[in-house]
Amino acid sequence: MQAWTKSLVQLHISADAQAPAAELIEAVFQAIEQGDSCIECTVHQAQQLQGLSAHSGNASAQAIAPFVFEEPHLYLYRYWALEHQLAQSVSLFKQQKIPAVSLTEQHMALLTDVQQQRALQMVATQGLSIITGGPGTGKTYTLARIIAVLHQDNPEIRIAMAAPTGKAAQRMKEALQNSFNDAKLQSLVTEHLTRLTPITIHRLLGLGEDQRPRFHAKRPLPFDVIVVDEASMLDLNLAQMLFAATAPQTRLILLGDANQLASVDVGSVLADLQQVQELAKNRVNLVTSHRFDGEKLIGRMADFIQQNAEEQDVLARFEQRIAPAGLLQAVELIQDMQDVVQLQYLPETIQAQQQSWPAYYDQLMLGFEAYVNALVTYLAFERDEPPIEAVIKHFDDYRILAAVRHGYLGLAALNEQIEERILKQTMQVKAGEWYTGRPVMMTYNDYQLGLSNGDIGICFGQRRNGKMQFSVYFPSLQKWVAAARLPKNIETAFAMTIHKSQGSEFRHTAVVLDTGAMQLLSKELIYTAITRAKKAVSILAAPSSLAAAMTVKTARRSGLSRQITHKIGTLCQERETFM
Repeated sequence: MQAWTKSLVQLHISADAQAPAAELIEAVFQAIEQGDSCIECTVHQAQQLQGLSAHSGNASAQAIAPFVFEEPHLYLYRYWALEHQLAQSVSLFKQQKIPAVSLTEQHMALLTDVQQQRALQMVATQGLSIITGGPGTGKTYTLARIIAVLHQDNPEIRIAMAAPTGKAAQRMKEALQNSFNDAKLQSLVTEHLTRLTPITIHRLLGLGEDQRPRFHAKRPLPFDVIVVDEASMLDLNLAQMLFAATAPQTRLILLGDANQLASVDVGSVLADLQQVQELAKNRVNLVTSHRFDGEKLIGRMADFIQQNAEEQDVLARFEQRIAPAGLLQAVELIQDMQDVVQLQYLPETIQAQQQSWPAYYDQLMLGFEAYVNALVTYLAFERDEPPIEAVIKHFDDYRILAAVRHGYLGLAALNEQIEERILKQTMQVKAGEWYTGRPVMMTYNDYQLGLSNGDIGICFGQRRNGKMQFSVYFPSLQKWVAAARLPKNIETAFAMTIHKSQGSEFRHTAVVLDTGAMQLLSKELIYTAITRAKKAVSILAAPSSLAAAMTVKTARRSGLSRQITHKIGTLCQERETFM
């Protein structure tokens, strides 16, 4: 990017303005690396770019330049265009008149929470519906009832369910089916609804290796209702393609937790939609948590993170209200157990930690005890096809979540150390990179194999014709793939980044935050990490890192909400003029 910047300014910028122009261009690229779609910029600064920058009014009239200035923001053209197109799609959704569904008292009685009832009323009358809420507030519970009511109104209704990752799609399927099993819904739920299978948004859009969607504005998706879960993970590019491919008269329902991390790529679409006043009738926030009530530690911790704003004495207050500092211990995961939150501090300096690394890894290994036992049982099984259900279940019970990839407590080291202990305790020797019990995660979409970025599978070895053969089972897809067919850059997944954990749930999570993660820490990061857990959270963190994580709130810079407001206002004026 530095070379490209230098070439641009030398070719197109006068000598006296090259230095400030190069500085401005580099600032744009740095912002994009952080997930911002633009930077704040004055008219005078934008003029330093001379012919490299077009004003937004001219850009839309085909006077395209590498950068676009739309006061007070400066964009790389790509991200200005994506915001412009997405804002146009959202404004059209807002103006679209959709046939209303008549709700009866029986329909409203399916939900007792006032906000959940409001969500049902919203979907019945609006083309675009945004349903947000923290963990346990009943987003999927509410959705199941909404879908049942829509299906009763129109038995031929075509419904698509999607999520940004394969794991999120699988969890959506499980939660939805559990909700459909509710006795209250038995008269409304048909076989058609029970067969609904959520898929990734990439599969929904038909994205191929060239990243061109099969469905788009000229060939819209053939559904009456499209539901997208974990919408906080929607980046600007994916959201633009989704909205463009959604046909007029289609109901689009977005579910998510606005307090979670934004997408890995550029944009914070769900957060931006929350800021648009003109969309007030298109969103409902569920506030009553049924999983994490006021008596449950994980819920109290989530509230503490959201409400806390001052770093002063934050750790003392956390220890007093949530969990005192001590040592991480093994947690027995039993039915109807009380929430567990454990906290252990790391020394502030790497040098002070070095003697303790093996002990830290051993403590993080404690959560995999049941997994090791299941592997030992599998390996000792005498039949050719030993059952794999227990191995899968116990692996999904626990996960280590890291903020960074490198360092002693980064993703690479954690996976290496846990793997070493798994092999020792199960008395296995690796065959290349493979062994029974190796969990692996896809790092990109492989369309030939039918696997998506984020899909997780577990390797199982089976002896056939006297030879050990390794295959990987992907539970979210109910699919086997020969280990030899998987790409070399597939990642071992005893530990995963907090970003990658979005859309997943585990009974127990261990959250690791050392000082090497300081630049990445935020409320959204630790909130996302701890709310992945249903019953137990173990925190291993440097005090300064934990304090920063609980007090630093991030907000991505974007012009999307402003563009949506402008376009909705413009469409309203045009409609009034026409009438």
